[in-house]
Amino acid sequence: MFCMCSLIYVALFIGSFLLIGLLTVFLLLRQLIKSQKNKRRSNNDNDKYVALFHPYCNAGGGGERVLWCAVKALQNKYDGIKLFVYTGDLEATPKEILDKAERTFNINLDRKRVQFVYLKKRNWVEANRYPYFTLLGQSLGSMVLAMEALLNLQPDIFIDTMGYAFTYPIFSYIGGCKIGCYTHYPTISTDMLRRVQNHVNTFNNRGYVAKNPFATWIKIVYYRIFSKIYGMVGRCADTVMVNSSWTENHIISLWDVPYKTHRVYPPCEVSHLKKLQSLASAHDKIIILSVGQFRPEKDHPLQLQAMYELRTLLNKDEALWNRLRLVIVGSCRGEEDRERVKNMQDFAKHLSLENSVEFRVNVSYQELIQCYQVATIGLHAMWNEHFGISVVDCMAAGLIMVANRSGGPLMDIVETSEGSQNGYLAIDAYDYARCIATILYNSRDYNNKIREAARASVDRFSEKEFENGFLRAISPILDDKEFR
Repeated sequence: MFCMCSLIYVALFIGSFLLIGLLTVFLLLRQLIKSQKNKRRSNNDNDKYVALFHPYCNAGGGGERVLWCAVKALQNKYDGIKLFVYTGDLEATPKEILDKAERTFNINLDRKRVQFVYLKKRNWVEANRYPYFTLLGQSLGSMVLAMEALLNLQPDIFIDTMGYAFTYPIFSYIGGCKIGCYTHYPTISTDMLRRVQNHVNTFNNRGYVAKNPFATWIKIVYYRIFSKIYGMVGRCADTVMVNSSWTENHIISLWDVPYKTHRVYPPCEVSHLKKLQSLASAHDKIIILSVGQFRPEKDHPLQLQAMYELRTLLNKDEALWNRLRLVIVGSCRGEEDRERVKNMQDFAKHLSLENSVEFRVNVSYQELIQCYQVATIGLHAMWNEHFGISVVDCMAAGLIMVANRSGGPLMDIVETSEGSQNGYLAIDAYDYARCIATILYNSRDYNNKIREAARASVDRFSEKEFENGFLRAISPILDDKEFR
């Protein structure tokens, strides 16, 4: 009994000692950050420091378009601010990053008014660093990255444009910053939990987990605990922007902050794309175009399987099949993505599609425009795509879109009702093949009606609409003269 009491006292003593140590470190860091800000202001630097957290700012995807349009919006409205971008792209110079942004997204920025803070610990948020408990590992890793960012630059306002919610308490409680965020996709969702419960084998639920009841139970408990913590850190944000109805529903459910959650559709290049003249009729091939980063969740293999099924559906029309060509355009963030492209090329050969599929990696904006002009059909396969910028871009360019019947395309973009149809929605490979075949056999007049409806529907996703929504959501913290 005496030994047990002694062990309890020792445990309490060690626990108290660790708690006091953590509290001391927290107070010292907070005081350090505060002194750095005071030193800056004592040097008559009274501008507000606004830092945007985007470790992959040079990736060239839809999330990066949001970042640069946000920077442009802030530059256009506010004079008394200094803009910084936290980035982990150590291999790229500021000029190279801005050149790529302008080349890829056709966005002109005031280069003198944006600076970069380079972070060396980006590998802490890489998925391949955490083969198990990946969500937790990346989230805790983002806190390490956030500490590096905060020690390098102490902003007044912190805006996360990638969805790293675990960085918010670091910048809020230690950095004393106002927090804004633009969430593309919740780190965890009830849909993910449902897939685990239903033993579905997918990119974030491996086969051995899906087949093992005990492993499934462990993962469900892990997801539920993680979702509670995710809600706690998310509530540290002072203003929350989400990119679609689907994301909005999940974030409100998880974070429970409906009063400060704003739906701001991401910026899409609709004005320029709507003016494009189609060259598809002059092209010998019928081009089916897929645009998206080469990431596992984009489900490019489903597109290849759809082409395999389409060949079966068109088995009596070999001449038509020989005219079809799937062009998959996307950007690679690193070696892992390039390996993924190689695997898909091998998969295309396995399905005997090598003569019907073309992969185009890291194309320029002008090359992408040319792809839009010669294409007839757009293809997008991601399940529960948070929004779908490439879906909107394809529709604006005059392509007939076939997207996944889930997420943003289902809830915000594609309408399939008779009389107002602007595209098609599909679930599996056969469904995609059937939709493509329907488009191929539709009358020219009917397809033109779909194209016209699609182009008329995309104005609400323009860059101007994004700028207005972004500034409306962010103004409460930017116009606030008081900081913690």
